[in-house]
Amino acid sequence: MKLYNTTAGIYLESEDNLYRLKGQWDELINDDSIFENLKKTAGSQAPVDNNELTDAQLLAPVQSQELWACGVTYLRSKVGRQEESKDAGGGDFYGRVYDAARPEVFFKATGNRISAPEDAVCIREDSSWDVPEPELTLVVTSSGKIIGYTIGNDMSSRSIEGENPLYLPQAKTYDACASVGPCVYITEDPLDPDTRIQLEIFRGDEKVFEDTIAISQMKRTVQELVTYVYRACSFPHGCLIMTGTGIVPPHEFTLQENDEIHISIDSIGTLRNPVKLLHVRQ
Repeated sequence: MKLYNTTAGIYLESEDNLYRLKGQWDELINDDSIFENLKKTAGSQAPVDNNELTDAQLLAPVQSQELWACGVTYLRSKVGRQEESKDAGGGDFYGRVYDAARPEVFFKATGNRISAPEDAVCIREDSSWDVPEPELTLVVTSSGKIIGYTIGNDMSSRSIEGENPLYLPQAKTYDACASVGPCVYITEDPLDPDTRIQLEIFRGDEKVFEDTIAISQMKRTVQELVTYVYRACSFPHGCLIMTGTGIVPPHEFTLQENDEIHISIDSIGTLRNPVKLLHVRQ
C-alpha cells in the first residue's frame, strides 16, 4: 500500500485502487496499527477515480515530523568522507564511526526545509562541491515502530564538510536541503535485502551520472538506527530517518543549477527534483 500527501488531500493506493482518506497527516501516519487500519479502509470504502491523484500536486510526506539522518552506514560513504576530509585531518573520524558501536546520527530538517517531489532542492552559493545522497528513509511512529518507507534526498555540501567535519550542520541543513517522497510505502514486512536504490542525474538531455546499490550493503540494521535516534529524543508526531547513502559521485563531479535528480527505490517509486542555487547572506 502507498500513502500520498497532496494539496487535494491524503490518498491511499491499494491493489490498483485509490481511496481518499479523512483526517490529518499527523494523525494517520503516527499509528502503530496503520497497516491493519488502512486495509480495513480499503475493504470498506468505495474507491475514487485514479485521475484524482494524477491531477493532484504532491506534497512531501511530512507535516510535524522531524527529519533525522544517519551517516557512514555504507562502506562507500566511509571511503568518500575520508577522501574529502583527509587534507583537513578529519579522515580518521569516519573510519572510526563506521566501525564503532554508536552510529552517526544528526538532525537534518523540519518540514519547512523539506522540498516536495518535483520541487527544487538547493545547492549553497558558498559551496563548491555538492552532491545528492539517495537514501532509504524510514517512517517511524512516536513509539519507535517502523510503519513504512519513503525515498530521501539528503543534499550535501562536500566542500564545507570536507573543510572541517565540525561544519556538518552547515553542509547538511539549510533551506531546501532535502526532499522526501513521492509516497510512504506501508508494509508489515521488512524490505527485501535485494531492494535497490538508483540515482540518476540529468543535465539538460544528458545523463551525467548513474549508479545503484542494494540496501543489503548497509552495515547497520534499520532498527539499530531507530534505536539510537530515539535513545534520548521523543517524537510526539513520529519521525523520518534517512539511513545513509552508498552512492557517492566521484571527486570531479558536482551538481549544477538546473540539474535534475532522480532517485528510485524498488517498491516505492521515483523521487524527482530539479536543482536551484541558494544565495546566502554575506
